[in-house]
Amino acid sequence: MSSRRLITTLLLILIGIAPLAAISEGALLFLTIEPGARANAMGRAYSAVADDAYAMWWNPGAPAFNRKGQVALTHVNWLQGAGIDDMFYEYLGWNQYFEDIGNINAHIVLMDLGTQEHTDSNNVSQGTFHSFDISGAIGYSYDVIPQTLGLGANFKLVYSYLSPKGTGLTENEGKAFSFAFDIGSKYKDVAGLEGLDIAVALQNIGPNVTYVDEAQADPHSMTFRLGAAYMPIDKPYNKLILSAEMSKMLANDDPLYKRLITGWEDFDETIYGFGAEYEYLDLISLRGGYFMDRAGKIEGPSFGVGLHYAFSDRYKLNADFAMVPGGELVDFNKIFSLGLEY
Repeated sequence: MSSRRLITTLLLILIGIAPLAAISEGALLFLTIEPGARANAMGRAYSAVADDAYAMWWNPGAPAFNRKGQVALTHVNWLQGAGIDDMFYEYLGWNQYFEDIGNINAHIVLMDLGTQEHTDSNNVSQGTFHSFDISGAIGYSYDVIPQTLGLGANFKLVYSYLSPKGTGLTENEGKAFSFAFDIGSKYKDVAGLEGLDIAVALQNIGPNVTYVDEAQADPHSMTFRLGAAYMPIDKPYNKLILSAEMSKMLANDDPLYKRLITGWEDFDETIYGFGAEYEYLDLISLRGGYFMDRAGKIEGPSFGVGLHYAFSDRYKLNADFAMVPGGELVDFNKIFSLGLEY
């Protein structure tokens, strides 16, 4: 096993997404971890629902319909309860609408992998080191057909630091720097049915990622998403949203353009999500869903709650909580989110 793959595999086991390593050749898998307690509570079926500062992550075309300034953050103590207490996932996002220009969006994602022991090739301790992945993105979206079709794109820079020189079986520093693009669209009121929206997005389009040398480079974790959402109840006091989504990582050894076709060969790796949200009086939201990643051995129900508070006739504060299936290492991950609209 190459030194880069050894380091990556060990860290994937730690952060609880080792099943992805077994079924995918994609690198920088932290880019596939979905942010937002609301989205996760709804079974991660969110690309056609997204109407907040998480929208650019899920579907770069979705923010095109947002007309307020929005800020959101997510905090996850990753694998809490599995004997790991120093691993965290953090997301900070921002969206702003500019009249006659469109929506400008930005976000930062940090995966803090915690402190690891530094050993040399003889397994002698050399102290400790800190591992992390970080990504910063900026995006633009516009409703090319007002209130009907939104298109958008993101550009992101990514830095991954896994280990210093001389760790374990390698004398190389385990770090990588890369970039990627996202593109997406959202179509509202499909076939003239009010409240029915669909979304299509392609995430993490970029060059192969190199940690040690180009011969050991792995493809970006390019992911296709297709989502739908329907709002059968949209009244001042009651709202109900139903959603569904499928996603598939298109990562293999083929050139980037070929992966759009050959990446579908292992179709059993496709991930599905289903969700629902009921909102009462714009004060409280109850959410539930079901997530199915059978190849990755992560499957089960999700649920959560959201509280909303409007003040000064301009601002709205959202506090959200979710519990989602965590795979074989922990039953559930707990997700906390805050959002502000202005």
